[in-house]
Amino acid sequence: MLPVLFLHSPFFLLTVFSEEAPPSPPPVVYFRYTDDTLRNMIKNLREQTEMLREKAIDPYATSPEISPPVTPILRKEDYIRMKEEERIAKEEADKKKAEEAAKKAEEKKKKDEEKQEKAEIKEMEERLAADARRKMKKIFPGLIYLCMDFATSPIENKMDTIVGNTIDGLDRRYITWLAVVAVAFNYNIWFCTARMVFPYHNDVVNPYWITCDILSDLVNVIDIIIWQPRIQFVKGGDIIKDRAVCKEHYRKSHRFMTDMISIIPFDLLCLYSGFSSIYRLNRFIRVDNFFEFSDRLESIMAKAYIWRVIRTTGYLLYVLHINACAFYVASMYQGIATTIWVYDGKGNAYLRCYYFAVRSLINIGGLPEPTTVFEITFQLLNFFIGVFVFSSLIGQMRDVIGAATAGETYFRASMDGCVDYMNTYSIPREVQNRIRTWFNYTWAAQGMLDESELLDKLPLVMRTAIAVDINLSTFQKIALFQGCDQQMLVDMLLRLKSIVYLPGDFVVKKWDIGKEMYIIKSGAVQVVGGPDNSIVFVTLKAGSVFGEISLLQSAKDGGNRRTANVKAHGFANLFVLEKKDLFDILIHYPESQKVLARKGKKLTKAKGPAPAEERPKGLTLFGKKPPTPKLLRLIQNMKVVFTVMQHSSYNDNWDFLISLLTNSLALL
Repeated sequence: MLPVLFLHSPFFLLTVFSEEAPPSPPPVVYFRYTDDTLRNMIKNLREQTEMLREKAIDPYATSPEISPPVTPILRKEDYIRMKEEERIAKEEADKKKAEEAAKKAEEKKKKDEEKQEKAEIKEMEERLAADARRKMKKIFPGLIYLCMDFATSPIENKMDTIVGNTIDGLDRRYITWLAVVAVAFNYNIWFCTARMVFPYHNDVVNPYWITCDILSDLVNVIDIIIWQPRIQFVKGGDIIKDRAVCKEHYRKSHRFMTDMISIIPFDLLCLYSGFSSIYRLNRFIRVDNFFEFSDRLESIMAKAYIWRVIRTTGYLLYVLHINACAFYVASMYQGIATTIWVYDGKGNAYLRCYYFAVRSLINIGGLPEPTTVFEITFQLLNFFIGVFVFSSLIGQMRDVIGAATAGETYFRASMDGCVDYMNTYSIPREVQNRIRTWFNYTWAAQGMLDESELLDKLPLVMRTAIAVDINLSTFQKIALFQGCDQQMLVDMLLRLKSIVYLPGDFVVKKWDIGKEMYIIKSGAVQVVGGPDNSIVFVTLKAGSVFGEISLLQSAKDGGNRRTANVKAHGFANLFVLEKKDLFDILIHYPESQKVLARKGKKLTKAKGPAPAEERPKGLTLFGKKPPTPKLLRLIQNMKVVFTVMQHSSYNDNWDFLISLLTNSLALL
């Protein structure tokens, strides 16, 4: 039994198979480094296993770890000496480090000083070089300016007697000169482009072109030398009027460089390459002068929108001019009369091309169809540019016209709103007609409905200047205000309000409470009286004043009551000063208040006490008794008839009944 078990044991099977199995092939190595690492790891594990096995068998075997060093045991004197040596060595090391740091800091300081000295020397050299360049730049232009001033000094001295040493930019003489400069600029931008493209140069007309070119250049030179150095300018809020400072300011400006470039005589190159206007293109850069003329002209025109319309129309015509030149160049490139689209060479070339530009840019249509790629491309660009340019110009024209009619539009809207309001509430036609008349006259007389809307936008200084210029002389003639503070009169002028009265309107009525004083701005008023106000006592013209006494009189005993009727004779525009505004002003002028109080008392005494007003007494307080209604009277009469018939005989009261019935029938 035992042998059988042994035969079936795993050890026997392993032995039999190990003996009979063939030798295994060598292992396949894919990664040499990984294989070597694993083999070394297995080797180390085996060595440690053998060592631990031996240590387990022999407990006195040594450990593979290194034993820590043994701390020596010193005596006290040796320990103190050792510590002292360590301290001394540390101090020497620290001292050495400090010396090295100080040495490095000193070396760094010397290097920084040397670097700073080099930088200062370099900066000084650069500054000296810049100063030298600046001096050279100043010397060369300075010599040119000196020669120019010396050559033009007689002309400048002559101009000093005509226009003065300096001139304001808004002076009409300067604006007139700018108009001449604008004409010269337009000559260059219109005729130079046309001459450059169209065949307008020949031996016959070239002398005329040369003459016109010289005249336009002469205008530019006079403007640069004589006019521009005289224009005043603002610096730090001050208006500089010194001639030398104005000239230096102009010569340092960017505009002077532009002007100098614009007058470089490239025309002299025509002596070598033939006569052509292409050498005058530098004149185009003086476009700032044209815009300056436009702005300054608008500032002095009463109706600036007229110039804006003219200027916008000029832009439109110039765009068409440029397109006409481009079309002629395109025709020359394609060949004159080579296709139906290009210029055919007949008639006036400029007019025919300009006609094409008008029809093309404005998209009128009816043009010959382009045939080549170049012609189609040119025509497409024309259409696109025309849409863009003309939409912009039309929008600008709309803005100009809208700005020109903005005031009238506001007036019409206000009048229409008022008319709609009156129609809504069924205001009588007579009143509506008078209100329409007031609107029309007010707008025709002063161009606005309320002057205060315009004046409120101005600063106080400007409002004061306008008020003083219009009414101060009138206020100074009023006896009531003579001797008062002049500043108080100016403050009163700022409180005036303008009111327009229609013909026949009563400005004041007798026995009304006086709260205002009136100054006649334009028109006339009449002091009237009589039963139906048909008697005219006096007519007051423009500049007259009335109602001033009521401002200072008190309400006691009717002192502030009006003593006459005043009505407008025709259309009358009056300035009104209210009592409240006068008292607000007098608070700040106590001396003037005393003067007015004394004069008011004198005027009141001279006029005498106000007549006592007759007041109704007794039953007259209730007024006249209204009549009895006719129906009630008829009923009363019939009641009397029946009463009489009951208490009397028919024959006795026949006459009375007849009369009573007659009256009753009359009531019916």
